[in-house]
Amino acid sequence: MTDTVENPAPHRLEPVEDRALEALFTAARTANTFAPIPVSDEHLTEIWELARWAPTGANTQPLRVVFVRTESGRNRLVAHMNDGNKAKTASAPAAAILAVDTRFHDHMGTLLPFKPELGPLYESNEAVRSATAQLNAALQAGYFILAVRARGLAAGPMSGFDAAALDADFFPDGQWRSLLVVNIGYPGQNPWFERLPRLEHTECLRWE
Repeated sequence: MTDTVENPAPHRLEPVEDRALEALFTAARTANTFAPIPVSDEHLTEIWELARWAPTGANTQPLRVVFVRTESGRNRLVAHMNDGNKAKTASAPAAAILAVDTRFHDHMGTLLPFKPELGPLYESNEAVRSATAQLNAALQAGYFILAVRARGLAAGPMSGFDAAALDADFFPDGQWRSLLVVNIGYPGQNPWFERLPRLEHTECLRWE
C-alpha cells in the first residue's frame, strides 16, 4: 500500500478594491512639494517590509536603500541633485537613495539555497552579473514606489542627480551604486503637475 498525496485546491486570488487601485495606480501622482509633517523611521521600515517581498529573477534582490531623514543627510543629498530637483528634495521630510549592490551575488547561498552555485556563476561573468543587477534593482525600485503609496505617502522618484558625486559621498567603497532618489512624505501645496498623457492600448498591446 502506498500513500498518496492529494494536490491542494488552487488558491483563489481576489482582486483588490478600487480604492487600492486608485492609491497605487490610477489616482496616484508624483509629488513635487511636501508638507512639513515628519515621516517616522517606523513608517519607512514598513515601506521596505512591503517592497522586499516582491519577486526578482532567481530571488537576487540587488536593491539597497539609504533613508535620508536628518538635516545633515538631506543637505548632502540636495547638493548632488540637479538644480530643478533641489527644492523638491529639500522640502521632503524623508528621501530614499535606491542603489544597486554590485556584490548581490554574495548572498545567493541564502537567497536561493537550492542553487548556491549561482553565486560563483555571477562572480565569473561580469556582463551577466551587471545586467542581472540593473534589471532586478529597477524592478524593485518600481515595487518600492508602490510600497510608499500603499503606506499612505506620496513618492517623488527622480533620476536627475550627479550619480558619480552622490556615490562618492554616500558609497565611497564603490560596492553600492545609486539608481534612483525617491522623495517621501505627505503632499504639500500645489504638489501635482498636470497629468501627462499615456499611450492608448492600440499603441502598446498586441494579441496573438
